[in-house]
Order: sequence, then C-alpha cells, then structure tokens
Amino acid sequence: MVIAPDKEDISSLTLKGLILRFIERYRIFHLKAVQILLAITTPLLLGTVLVLGWMYGNKIKEIVTEDFNQQQLVLAQHASRQIENNLNMLKKELILLSLSPSIQYFEKVSIGKRMGITYSSVRETGTLEIRFIESMQQQDHVTMRYIESLRQQTHMLDGNGYRIENTQPEDLLYLKWAGQVQNKGKVLFGEITPVVSGRDSQNLIMKLAVPVWQVSVDEAHPYVTDKFSGVLLFVVDTTTLIERVTKGIRSGKTGYAWVINENGLFLYHPERDFIGKNAFEARKEKRPTISFARINEIQKDLMLAGKEGTSWYISGWHKGVEGEIRKLIAYTPIHLNEPENRLWSIAVVAPISEVENAIQSIHIHQFSLQSLIIVIILLGGITVISLMITWSHSLEQEVESKTIELKKSENRHRLLIEHANDIIFTVNRSGDILSINNAGSLFFRSPKEELVGENIGEICRNEGSASQQFKAIEEAFNTGESKQIVYSVNIGDAEHWLSTNFNGLLDENGSVFTVLGIARDITRRKKMEEQMFHTEKLASVGTLAAGVAHEINNPLAIILGFTDLLLEKVPKDSELYDTLKTIEKHGTNAKRVVENLLSFTRVSEEKVEEVDINRNMDSVLDVTRNTFSLNRISIKKELSEDLPHVKGSAGELQQVFFNIITNALSIMKSGGALTVRTQSVDEGGKVEIRISDTGAGIKKEHRSRIFDPLFTTKKVGEGTGLGLFVSYGIISKYGGKITFETKTEEESNEHGTTFIIILPAIKTVKS
Repeated sequence: MVIAPDKEDISSLTLKGLILRFIERYRIFHLKAVQILLAITTPLLLGTVLVLGWMYGNKIKEIVTEDFNQQQLVLAQHASRQIENNLNMLKKELILLSLSPSIQYFEKVSIGKRMGITYSSVRETGTLEIRFIESMQQQDHVTMRYIESLRQQTHMLDGNGYRIENTQPEDLLYLKWAGQVQNKGKVLFGEITPVVSGRDSQNLIMKLAVPVWQVSVDEAHPYVTDKFSGVLLFVVDTTTLIERVTKGIRSGKTGYAWVINENGLFLYHPERDFIGKNAFEARKEKRPTISFARINEIQKDLMLAGKEGTSWYISGWHKGVEGEIRKLIAYTPIHLNEPENRLWSIAVVAPISEVENAIQSIHIHQFSLQSLIIVIILLGGITVISLMITWSHSLEQEVESKTIELKKSENRHRLLIEHANDIIFTVNRSGDILSINNAGSLFFRSPKEELVGENIGEICRNEGSASQQFKAIEEAFNTGESKQIVYSVNIGDAEHWLSTNFNGLLDENGSVFTVLGIARDITRRKKMEEQMFHTEKLASVGTLAAGVAHEINNPLAIILGFTDLLLEKVPKDSELYDTLKTIEKHGTNAKRVVENLLSFTRVSEEKVEEVDINRNMDSVLDVTRNTFSLNRISIKKELSEDLPHVKGSAGELQQVFFNIITNALSIMKSGGALTVRTQSVDEGGKVEIRISDTGAGIKKEHRSRIFDPLFTTKKVGEGTGLGLFVSYGIISKYGGKITFETKTEEESNEHGTTFIIILPAIKTVKS
C-alpha cells in the first residue's frame, strides 16, 4: 500500500530534502549499487582522460627533446670541424716551416726571423713555443745512442723572443723518432701533459713534431743533400686551442660543451678543476653519492670509439645547482691524425629542464583541457554523491572525533620520541631503517629522509658492530625479548660507542612485525673508563719498574765495576780484552734501560729550571738534520716568536723531542716531511708543541698501547719500546699532557701522525 506524503510536510521541505525523503521512504533504487557504479565509472573516466593526456604530453616531449638534441649535435659537429681545421692549420704551418731552407741548413741569420713569422701566424690558436732541435748526426753509421749522448741544442721562440737553449731530455725522443727514414714527411701528435708552471698551470699542452730533412734549395744551397737536419716542434696549449671554439657554445640558456681525448682525460670543461682529470673518475670524486654509470658507458662505448649520436645521462650539478639532474647530450668525434686514427670527442650538454620550459605552454593548454573535462565529470559525480552524504554525516562526525583523539595521542608520542636525547629507531629483519628520530639524525649527521631505507650495518661503517646488531635484531624477531649490546660506530673520522636495547614490537596477532632500538651515546664514558684503566696500569707498571730497576742496578754496578778493573789488567790486543769490552757495552745498554725506567717513576733527579722550548728543539733538529737529509726527509719549522718558557729539565725535554723525532724518521724511510710547530695557547698560560710526520700512521689496534712500556712495532734490535713510555712519564712529571692524532693510508690520503705536547708556561716579568 502506497502512502502519499502529507501536503503540509511537502511545503515545508526544500527540493533536496524532498528527493532524499522520497529515496529513503520508497527505496526506488539500491543505493549501494549506485555507490559501486559511481566508484567504478568515475575513476575510469578520469583515468581515461589522464592517460590520454599523459600519452599526448609524452609524445610532444619526445619530439621536442629529440629536436633539441639534434640542434645540440649540429653545435657539436660545427665545433668539431673548427677544432679539426685549427689542428690542420697547425699541421700545415709546421710542415711549411720545416721546408724553409733557413731551418733545414741552420741559417743563424734568418732562422729566428723565419720562426717568428710562423709564430705570429699560429700564436692565436694556442701555440706557446716553436722549437727546432738540431741533429748532431754527421755520418750515416752514427748510432742514435751516440746522438743522445751528445749535447743537443734547441732553437726556441716564444713570447719572450728567439734564443738557443740546451735540449730538454723529453725532446730527444722526438729527435729519435724524426731521424727514422720511415717517418719522413709525417706529423706526430704527442701525448697530452699539464703546463709545468705559469698562470695557465691548469691547462694541458701537446707537442706537434715533424722531421726536417735538407730537401729544399735556395741561392746558398742550390743542391738537395737529403740529409737529416733535426726535428721541428710546436708546443700547443691544447686547452686554449679548444676553449677558443667551445667557450662560446650555448645550448639553450645554460648548456655548454666539454672535450675528452682518447685516454678519457678532460681537455676542456667549464669546471676548471676537471681539466686534466680522468672523465670516469672526476665526477665521482666531486659527488660520490651519485651513480654516473650511464655517462661512463656513453664515454667508453660510444665517444672513445669515435661514434656520433645523442642520448641522456644523470649529472650531479649544473651551474651551481647540486643534485641529480638529468641532462641531454650530443657528441661527435674530433679526428686528429688519419694515419694513426687518433681522435678526441666533443660533447654538448644541457639540462632537460631546457626542453621542459620550451613545452610548458603546451602543457598548460593540455592541463586546461583536462581540467575542464575532469570538472565536468566531478560535478556530475558530486551532484549524485551529495544526495548520499546526508546519511553518512553522523558517521563522519564520529570518525572525525576519533581521528582527532588519535592524532593527539599520536602527536604526544611523536613529540616524546622526537625530543628524546637517545637515538630511537625501528628496523626490519634485514636491518633496514624504517624510522628514526631527530637525535639519530644529529648523531649520524644525515637528514632523516636519507637515513630511512639505509641498512643499519652500512651507516655504522664497522663490520664487527654490524654483525652484533644483526644478531641482536634476529634474536628480537625470533624471541620477542629485549637484547642489550654495546658496540662502536665510525662517524666521519671519529669512533663513537653506543649502548643499544633492541625490543620486538608485536602486532594484533602477537607476532613481531618490527624491532624498536633505543641507543645511547656512551663515548665519553667509554673514554673515561679507558683513561682510568690506562692511568692505573701505568701507575702499577711505574711502581713495579722502580722496584725492578733498583734490584737490577746493584748487580749491574758490580758487573761494570769488575769489568772496568779487569780491563785495566788485560792487554788491549788480547781476545779477553775484546770479550770484556762486549760485557761493558751490553752492561751499559742495560744500565741505560734501567735509567729510563727510573726517569718514568721519578726516581732520578734532574735539575729543574726555565727551559726555552725553541732553543732545545733547534738543538735536537741540528743533531738529526743530516740523518733526515740522507733519508730524503724535509724539515719544516714553525716556531713561534716570544714563546714563554716552561719549567723542567732541558735534557729530559730534549730526550722527549728526540724520541718522537727518531720515531718519525723510522716510519719515513722512503722520504717525507717533518713539521715542527710551537705556539702559545690559553692566553699564554700554556705552550703547545706539535711534531707531525707524513708516515703511514698508527694502526687502530696499536693506538691504545703506544705509551705502554716495552711495546714496539719495530723489528727486533731496532727499539726497546721505552721511548714513548719514558716521554709520557717526563711530560706528566712537569704537569703536562702528551697526546697524538693519526690517520692511516686506509683512512685518508693525507696520512701521518702528529704528537701534541702541552706544558704549563712560566709567566716572566719583563724588566
């Protein structure tokens, strides 16, 4: 039975209300089916529009990108032809000069003028010098070894004018090549080398060589002798030659060109630091975090193979902007010498944003059309969906209320985690970081976004510590119980210690779905514990050494005393006399070791006085200077003037300096540099002495033991292991500190060790 609505109720409702009441009362269609239909058709329509728009935009982008790259290729081809023309011009000028009788017959009056004429023609193309090396060969049977042994002369002309100099050793190789008959008439392109000195020291040079034979005639030489005269060289600034062509190239607004040779070296690049470097390594050195595999593949398989084409690659920077930047590249070969098939390659590159800017207006029109269609579809869907919103309004309010409460609770917990001083993070079973707080970001010196996804073993940079953590994580996943571990991590060049508790977090099924780690930095506490242990160990060793030294001194005195008496009674030329001298020598050495032990335990007494550190350091360096010279070790002194005096024994402080310097000498047997620096610190309250070497550095496993008695890394017979032990005791006795900084060859390219001595200064009153 159908019940008609009351007329009074109908008049009091809006049109929307009437429709909703009508739908609710009579259920003319199933609302669930309508919702499903709208949920399916609306995304399909929107998806169709977006896919078509995306395909259209991509097609336009491909066309414009390819056209842009072809324009870059035209620029590269034009620059390649210009460079080849310049090189061919240099070859022609070189050959033309070699045919001059002034050159072939060593005409001293005109040879300089003739070279000057050519130099004025080729100077603008980057030619730095013209050299002509005379041949000393007078007969056909004279060997090239004999030529090399003679004193060669070079006729040289550059910006400073014409002169004659002794031939440089490397130019003799060109003379030897030119003297071979099969090379007659050929032009040799030499290897690329850096400019030795001058304002263009970053530039690269190349030598062009041509043999000179007496094949021309003039009034003074009417007959051709066909004798070998020497070799003619052009010393060309390759970077300048290329830069004159490529510097003005602009692809788009910010594109540029660069050139590499057949060995992959940058001959020219807008980044001046790249010139002369390997193109496969220079980019990685500047941005090691970015993969340059694609550009390296283009360089190796295409550019160095003499191919021409276009492509794209990922760069790490562009015109001051850093980050992963996609660039378009067009490349073409530069042919140097056809017989030898040598070639360079030039590339013109520009960021793909140049293309994106060009098609931006097209995308705007496309976006407008898509937006219009989407708005029409959305309006149609909203009109229908709005009729259903009324029924879900109360549910939405409840959900919103619960959501707000959940967000407040979540924010409270997030604030607690983010403001905690401890490092709080979560990891999966593989050890990949899922989340980390601000304390972790500060500790590892990386943004949280970069740390998330990294493996916890990799960021610790310590294989042993990584193994500990993986084992603890695996146990937490398997058992759900907490696991406490202590391990070290390497952050930069510093070692830090962490105490971390791993706990498994359970899901609604009671299974561990992730592991929560809470780590605390205990580096300072660890160092204090190590320092206390080291101090107690030295104190115990010192007490033991004092007792042992006194016990050994008595029999040593008797042995040396009786040895001295026997030496007076035994003839010097007897075998017994030599035996007694051996006993005396080794007894004296034993006495010296005992005295070193006593000096550490403060048993021996030294005269305490005001000591001039600079003067005593000079004395030690004067004694060791010849030894350092023989071992090819340079000494650099940076002694501060007006350095305050310190209180101590000059002899003992010299012993400390001598111990450290001789250790440096033993570690730099293949040469190196020793730097000694003194300065006043703490506003004149202390004196700091730094002694640095460029040796291999101290290995990590030895660093905690270098001040231990009888510890040495030297071979048997080369050291007693008491030098640094005694030095530590002497410096401590006078209220000072001795520490060290070291880097091994594995840790840094600038390896070596610096010992730092700090002593209290004496403030003297000037009269």
